[in-house]
Amino acid sequence: MKIGVLALQGDFAEHIIMLKRIGAETAEVRLPEHLQGLDCLIIPGGESTTIGKLATDFNLMTPLREFGKSHAIWGTCAGAIFLSKDVSRDQPLLGLMNIKVARNAFGRQTASFEADLDIAELKQATGTAQPYHAFFIRAPIIESVHGDARVLSSLSDGRIVAAQEGHLLATSFHPELTRDPRFHEYFLSLAS
Repeated sequence: MKIGVLALQGDFAEHIIMLKRIGAETAEVRLPEHLQGLDCLIIPGGESTTIGKLATDFNLMTPLREFGKSHAIWGTCAGAIFLSKDVSRDQPLLGLMNIKVARNAFGRQTASFEADLDIAELKQATGTAQPYHAFFIRAPIIESVHGDARVLSSLSDGRIVAAQEGHLLATSFHPELTRDPRFHEYFLSLAS
């Protein structure tokens, strides 16, 4: 299996390091032709408006949308925003996933935090009952899910931080910044 990581902006290098730790073949994606031969794609955290503008400039919007129709895509933090259909503002979005996202919902960088999440699908897929320790950095919130999208995890106050729609995955947090490979392994199970 060959996993692409959108490498226009953001923390794509950290995803590649995590994927290599679990033995996956990786490729950086910057141009439409870089999608050829990939089994799935990760859109990393960073700045969603910048990712959207660069994807537009490099003629990636249509190829990414087409790729997402038949291949697994996972958006983390800004990547989740970019995957969504609605962010209540004008910016380039792939519009692939039936989720509404609020950008920077927790506030500025100084409001970043960590939380343990109970994620049944992750426990089932990996056979580990341990909660998932997540890092939230200027994180968005998934305000709502629609259609076939479903909630994978929420904070104790009910705010949604992970969702899935078939082979599409969105997380508000940064699994690439942990030493825990379970979310990456779960994503690969969606792609296979």
